[in-house]
Amino acid sequence: MNLKALADMLGMSKTTVSRALNGYPEVSERTRERVLAAAAAAGYQANPAARTLAVGRSNVLGIIYPLLPADLGDPMFLETVGGMSAALEAAGMNLIIVPVSPANELPTYRQLVRGRRVDGLVVSRTLVDDERIAWLSEADFPFVAHGRTQLEQPYAWFDYDNAAGIALAVQSLLARGHRRVALLGSPLTLNFARQRRDSFIGSLQAAGLELDARCLIESAIDRRSGYQAMQQLLAVTPRPTAVIVDNHLSGVGAVRALLDAGVRIGIDISLVVWGSMADTLAELDVTTIDQPDARAAGARMAQMLLARLDGTPAAALQELWQPRLLAGSTVGPAPR
Repeated sequence: MNLKALADMLGMSKTTVSRALNGYPEVSERTRERVLAAAAAAGYQANPAARTLAVGRSNVLGIIYPLLPADLGDPMFLETVGGMSAALEAAGMNLIIVPVSPANELPTYRQLVRGRRVDGLVVSRTLVDDERIAWLSEADFPFVAHGRTQLEQPYAWFDYDNAAGIALAVQSLLARGHRRVALLGSPLTLNFARQRRDSFIGSLQAAGLELDARCLIESAIDRRSGYQAMQQLLAVTPRPTAVIVDNHLSGVGAVRALLDAGVRIGIDISLVVWGSMADTLAELDVTTIDQPDARAAGARMAQMLLARLDGTPAAALQELWQPRLLAGSTVGPAPR
């Protein structure tokens, strides 16, 4: 049964029936109940394309993502997306992930938004200067950023406190006598990497420690680059007694490099990694800066995006969750 047949059966106009089905406020409750009951009895289902044209909604939210090869095997990524998907499914919405090449990312945003293919977007891997967020804000299109960026006007975002997490790790290492601490970091175009690096430098300076530029690496974002970065740190003389890795994928490579070099982790060199280390390829209880409950974080971002669609101001949708330091066997006293 189509909309016309349902309207003819009820003796109403198609416009009235459509508005009743889609919750328009100008339709009386009595009429709405009658239409919904008749639609259910007749097994009527709205045509999604027609509904999109009629009410300007697709019931689809999206993530445009320049996927790296490791992403589909990243448990944190999958948990976060799983939380989003479950929350949106409960709200009768769908979530799509659109893989793109980095060069085609912004054009894809424009294509989906202008073509009204999605109702809202989650912007991931935010950059220090993020054209995507600037463009979506200018277009007044609903979105939630997973992370922050350098934008003066208010926008909706969800993030973990990057500065606080690194400070926890540095303080823990300093308390165990470490004075030569290195940071194995992600590219500084990423906003989380910049915030974590700034916190690392500030924490060392607050403790009165000099910073060795050789102990600041800013290019590790996956297992391979994490392995190579740790090899570079091991070649420094005198080498650091402790290393903080600012992302868990690089952490896997860093662990492997230490094991291959015969380094006793937690004795010769202490190690702290940001994020889950379930796949270190070794039976190590890695000390981690944990982002609690990635699934709940994904669900919260979905809820924030739905609120944005309902008209909640962007400035009222900004949440900063706190990381925590989970002690493991990879941190010990500074070697003498």
